[in-house]
Amino acid sequence: MKKLLPLALIVVLAITLFSGCTPDAEDPAGNGDEVQELETLIVYFVPSREPDEIITTTEPLKAMLKDELAELGFNIGEVDIKVGTTYNAVGEALSAGSAHVGLIPGGTYVLYDDGADVILTATRAGLNKDSDNPADWNDGEPTLPIDEQVTYYRSLIVAGPSEKGQELLSKVNSGEELTLEDLQGAVWGVQGSTSGAGYIYPTIWVRDHFGVMLSDMNIVRMDSYGTAVNRLGTSQVDVINIYADARRDYADRWVDELGLDSIWTDTGVIGVTSGIYNDTVSVTSDTSVVSEELKAALQQAFINIAQTEEGLQVISIYSHEGYQVATSADYDVAREAQELLSQGN
Repeated sequence: MKKLLPLALIVVLAITLFSGCTPDAEDPAGNGDEVQELETLIVYFVPSREPDEIITTTEPLKAMLKDELAELGFNIGEVDIKVGTTYNAVGEALSAGSAHVGLIPGGTYVLYDDGADVILTATRAGLNKDSDNPADWNDGEPTLPIDEQVTYYRSLIVAGPSEKGQELLSKVNSGEELTLEDLQGAVWGVQGSTSGAGYIYPTIWVRDHFGVMLSDMNIVRMDSYGTAVNRLGTSQVDVINIYADARRDYADRWVDELGLDSIWTDTGVIGVTSGIYNDTVSVTSDTSVVSEELKAALQQAFINIAQTEEGLQVISIYSHEGYQVATSADYDVAREAQELLSQGN
């Protein structure tokens, strides 16, 4: 005859099995006291800075990740930090499962979201102006950082001191609606077609407000934001597209090099784009490489690391100041932007 287990033992076994399979905030690995082993965790960075600089700055991240993941139920043999040869190379590594984690821009993520899952969005200091109404930015006072962390930034369409620029600015500040004719009569200084703040998101703004593309304007390509600001100040262009806090970065140059009064009074905002989501922390969607439990642990580990002084020093290589949980839908506007790029606009 088969021996029957005592009822009390059956209950204990059931509770043990159940608790070992249910992830929670304290145990995202869902293992109870069991530790999962991973020989090597491969983390990729995109080459937005010199590769040697990235490798040197992020060296402490290896120990940080090992320590954090150990607390969360994963024993990592080593952390291997790599820098991709291109942004797309990192996306391809995630898709192929040859990378566990990639710190990539939103635009790169949406190109490879069939093989990568976003888990976090980087945060940065917000600004004391964040209105959709351009006139609200035109109080003549500097745009300054605030303590609140945000997951996005905006692009601004800024008019300069030229006669046409001031004409457009006057209409906006008086509450009048700009017309397509107004904008097509101006000379626009724009960045390359892959620049989010300098081209892509202003294209979406122009399309949504006037039914045309930015390429339908009288545009002049610039090689940098600094060049755009210089040409705006010397009235070679009437309007430029810049990231929201760019004027702060070039305020001294405006006075010292261009000999003008103040960038805050000489220029003004005539258009404000929707938010451009910050960089991502993404993982491969290959669950044989990164399980759902490891994904949750990585998410928590990066959040924890960003809350330490040492961690902030590491992630500052990308100007990250923290992380918030992200969803794929957060990057829908980035998908729209990529669609515009694919159409050659």
